Amino acid sequence: MADDASVRFPDPHEFLLPDELKDWEEMYPSHHLFSEDRAEWEKQQFWYQDKIHAPEPVPPLDHIFQEAWQIALSQYTTRVFCIPPAQGIAQRMVGGYLYICAIAPPPDEIIGKKAQLFEKRVFYVFEHYEELWDKWLKKFQALGKEMAEIEVPKEMPEFVPEDQVLPAPTGSYVSYDLIAGFNKLVNNMIKGWQYHFEMLNLTYLAYLMFADVSRKLFPGISESAIGKMVAGAYVSMFRPEEELCKLARKAMENPAVAAILKGDDSPAEKVSALSESAEGKDWLAAYDKAKNPWFFVSCGSGWYHHEGSWINTPEIPYGYIKSYVERLERGETIERALDEISTERDEIVEGYRELIKTDEDLKAFNDAYNTIRTIYRYAEDHLFWVEHWYHTIWFSKIRQFGKLLVANDMLDSVDDIFMFNRYEIPELLTEVSTGWALGVDIPMRGNYYKAKAAKRKKILEAAREWNPIPALGVPPEEIAEPFTIMLWGITTDKVKEWLKGVDASADGNLSELKGFASSAGVVEGPARVLKLLKDITKVQPGEILVCPTTNPSWAPIFTNIKAAVTDIGGLTSHAAIVCREYGIPSVTGTGMATTAIKTGDILHVDGDTGVVTIVKKVDEA
Repeated sequence: MADDASVRFPDPHEFLLPDELKDWEEMYPSHHLFSEDRAEWEKQQFWYQDKIHAPEPVPPLDHIFQEAWQIALSQYTTRVFCIPPAQGIAQRMVGGYLYICAIAPPPDEIIGKKAQLFEKRVFYVFEHYEELWDKWLKKFQALGKEMAEIEVPKEMPEFVPEDQVLPAPTGSYVSYDLIAGFNKLVNNMIKGWQYHFEMLNLTYLAYLMFADVSRKLFPGISESAIGKMVAGAYVSMFRPEEELCKLARKAMENPAVAAILKGDDSPAEKVSALSESAEGKDWLAAYDKAKNPWFFVSCGSGWYHHEGSWINTPEIPYGYIKSYVERLERGETIERALDEISTERDEIVEGYRELIKTDEDLKAFNDAYNTIRTIYRYAEDHLFWVEHWYHTIWFSKIRQFGKLLVANDMLDSVDDIFMFNRYEIPELLTEVSTGWALGVDIPMRGNYYKAKAAKRKKILEAAREWNPIPALGVPPEEIAEPFTIMLWGITTDKVKEWLKGVDASADGNLSELKGFASSAGVVEGPARVLKLLKDITKVQPGEILVCPTTNPSWAPIFTNIKAAVTDIGGLTSHAAIVCREYGIPSVTGTGMATTAIKTGDILHVDGDTGVVTIVKKVDEA
């Protein structure tokens, strides 16, 4: 695309932000900011907002996940599995939001070197996936256990305990344990994200290969048909919701238990009431058995500390169970229709197989299909273990450090620790250790850190009220990087739609949005625009969910909504996968849905063509 105002987004080095975001740059490491010493390169890239990993402004410590995935995703593509034309994904922060760009393909010489390694390494994984998955899970669970066992000092004692001095000094004390514990925690998290991408890129690659074979064998095949051939996976990410369904059905075995659970009391009050009967105690035992690990699931994406987890926010699972009990009493089915989805999948696959005319083509189709059906579940299997179970442990450990900082008058509240990035927290901990080592009546800079935390919370609040533009810089003539297309859903046509949509949306004139036909079906209904996690409780039966991207942990509402529309996400995004697994229509990667659509607008969602039409705006009703 030509570099002129009609076909470009604002320059990343000239883009102006609201005054309320002044000093936002202080929250993030300098290498994640646009900088003059890299301006020539940065101005040549196309940067788009990453609403998959950061739909909200990113608190400083939560930024560690972004840093970790940038390295992990990129290295598996460039250095480990050596996907020939692909390079990594670069990141920059703008006003609290994450923008990313796909690096251009390497020189032909490098592509050639990578090609020599690619086939041997990648196809070995495809052929040995089942055994590799078992090894991966054991390895990752061990890493999570290691994180959980990291010791965080509960206090800075007046004097070192006697057993650390006699009969021989231990040599290092709480001043060291405090700093070393945090460093160990950070290293553990970064290692976890190295594990995270161990086979994920290959999952997307397998889908890409299957889709490519299907398009060649069946010209004109729809993307939704390809998606249906892959749907119907039994994966870990849906296990928390399945456990809720089991608990709801168990409650229905005893009217008294069901009555308590569908009441409006708090979880603590329900536990107390259930504890008074043998049947209630039996139900509570089943709940406790399901909790570890399956309720170590974020109430949202797992990317933000403020989302909470089912394990420490029982209002969420108890709320879902209440809804399920009520639906069961109405005679509704609450479980995912996995058998129906699987049957439809098998029928579609067999129908396309019958169209294949040669043994060679049949082998190509079967090989690609068997590969994607085998490895595809990794996308959602690993998701539970990393972004939910593992992150839940991380947040719990970080809050232990926060408690110590509050006890030493360095912060006002435990969660204020998340207002400092991973490079800054060692400074706070070192100051605490130093002050303790120096003795009594040592002046500390608690007011300095408290003021900084307060300022940053105010900036993040202002950032939440701001609607950042979807992209920065000059779009390329053609977007061809495969993972950008398949995961984020960024294509040449989508960018053109964004360019047209920015002005139209601002004027309120946008009545049609185009995206990926990610899950088949056509429905019409009222929109529920969900920009913040806390609004998930507002979703009503029969509504169409409109959000930056869906969170797999929202699975319990997917049997209750008509469709889902997202700003970002391609055919292999979590949003697309979840909708296919629940058999509801979905259009992903529209770019402007949460900006152009308001709650209450009547939408026509076509999951077969990828078109969303605003039939009636709420202010016209």
